[in-house]
This record gives sequence, structure tokens and C-alpha cells, in this order.
Amino acid sequence: MLQSYQKENILFLDIETVPQCEGFQKLDPRMQDLWAKKTRFQRRDDESPEDFYERAGIYAEFGKIVCISMGFFVGEGPLRKFRLKSLFGADERQVLIEFIALLNTHFHGKEQTLCGHNGKEFDFPYIARRILIQGLKLPEILNISGKKPWETRLLDTLELWKFGDYKNYVSLDLLAAIFGIPTPKDDIDGSQVRQVYYEDKDLSRIVSYCLKDVITLASVFLRFRGEQALTDSEIVYI
Repeated sequence: MLQSYQKENILFLDIETVPQCEGFQKLDPRMQDLWAKKTRFQRRDDESPEDFYERAGIYAEFGKIVCISMGFFVGEGPLRKFRLKSLFGADERQVLIEFIALLNTHFHGKEQTLCGHNGKEFDFPYIARRILIQGLKLPEILNISGKKPWETRLLDTLELWKFGDYKNYVSLDLLAAIFGIPTPKDDIDGSQVRQVYYEDKDLSRIVSYCLKDVITLASVFLRFRGEQALTDSEIVYI
């Protein structure tokens, strides 16, 4: 199946998200109440909604996107290159506007495909929800309502690794390890993004981490196809 996908038609992506506010007390009272209700079954008995708020970034209703990193292939064989680009900033709406424009102008058509790790459970729906929350129009590739699974152009390396075993979960870092691919977690991991953004105020560090995930994602995809992982000389930043 994977051989039917042309690599140059796949946009590999990863997002980084944080809570909408630096702290729980900065939420308006209505959203504080809704957060408490939303998370009542996720929190430990001794954990308050305020304590749990540091995890708000994983919920599209209470988080926001601060970085979308993407990569795509050009050329084959010794001419193969992987071109990388990041959209990032504190203004989520502007980040999404630029992302939609990229999809609609440079990356559109019936064969175009998005690929992520756990993308179908996290990245793709999160982006779509935040686009709607920001009052923007969904790009066609993310407008999957009413479509059958085989009518969508969304690839998920987590799903590919399951081979029908739906109870199995594997991280991108573990897949990288078993395929002999360098870890993308050599600086920070997803649990530290909120701290780096709000406390350290170091968005560039988050962007670097996000780009590494995209490189790893593309390399894992290549290994699924029986091809060699990316080398440093093949990576081009644009």
C-alpha cells in the first residue's frame, strides 16, 4: 500500500501546543468551570483543576498551536532531498492562516497527503479544531466530515505500525530506536514544551524540537517502505 504513495505528494508534519494561558487563574471563570468538568475523570483524587492545567495544551478547546513544522521530499536516489519549514509564533491565528495558504496553494490536489505520528488522534483533529475556533475555513484535506476512511488522504505511522493490533501504542522515539534512527528527544520532550514556552520563553528551542520530530517521522516512513533513513546531507531548511 505504501508504495502507491508518491513521496513528493506527502507533507510530513508535527505540531507543538501549549495551554492557552500561562496559568489556570488567567482563564475566565466560565472556562475554569468547564476545564474542571472536562478533566474530572482524568485527574487524580488529590489533583485540582489548577494543578492539572499544565496539561491543557493537549486539549484543542483549552490549548493553542505555537509551531507547525513540515517536510516534503524532492528528487530520488542520490538527488533525494527533504525540505523543511516551520510556521511558529504567539499569534496562533496567523500561524494557521499561513498553514492553510500553504496547503491551498503549494500543496493541494487529490493525491496530496498529510502524514503524522498519532496524527489521526492528535495533530490532524487538533489543527482542524483550532482552525474552526479561530474562525477560519478548513482546507479540503482536513475537511473529512462524511468521508469514508479510504476517501481521506491522511497517513499515520502509529496506525501503520499497529498492523491491525488496535490496543498497541508505540511512541515515535521507540520506533526511531528500533530502526536505528537518532532520537528527536535529545533536548526536550513534549512534557516540557509548556515550561519552555511560558517560563523560559524560548520558542526557538521548541521549533528545533518540532523539526527533529518531522525528520524522524519521515525517516520512519522510509523504513516502512524498505528504504534508507534520511541523512544530514539530504536535509534542507527553507
